[in-house]
Amino acid sequence: MGENKYPRQRSDAEWQSELTPEQYRVCRQKGTERPHTGEYDQHFVAGKYQCVCCGEELFVSDTKFDAGCGWPSFNQPANESCIGENRDLSHGMIRTEVVCNGCGAHLGHVFPDGPAPTGLRYCINSVSLDFTAKEEQ
Repeated sequence: MGENKYPRQRSDAEWQSELTPEQYRVCRQKGTERPHTGEYDQHFVAGKYQCVCCGEELFVSDTKFDAGCGWPSFNQPANESCIGENRDLSHGMIRTEVVCNGCGAHLGHVFPDGPAPTGLRYCINSVSLDFTAKEEQ
């Protein structure tokens, strides 16, 4: 996963001890949660979404929308430097994987079918996110 380029590094054993088995499978092994099962799929509360692995702020609620795809969807990251992109050729498809630039965690994929102003849909696994409500910030 090229983790040496990320500032918040841990050994594989440390990630396994700090994350739930599902978080580890998705974030560290590039898995995907089943659609329509994630905690944040139909979650529309004002606040911010952070990486479950390292706490990096990734998305804000103002950019979240219901894409009907079964995963939380955002039309842009909190800032351009928090998200990295990699070409993903797995499963017989050509996709763009999105990762946390803080720790390299797999978050999901980005597609060019989102709403204005970006036209992008960041399709993100709920299990890769933590949420802080606006009143708690």
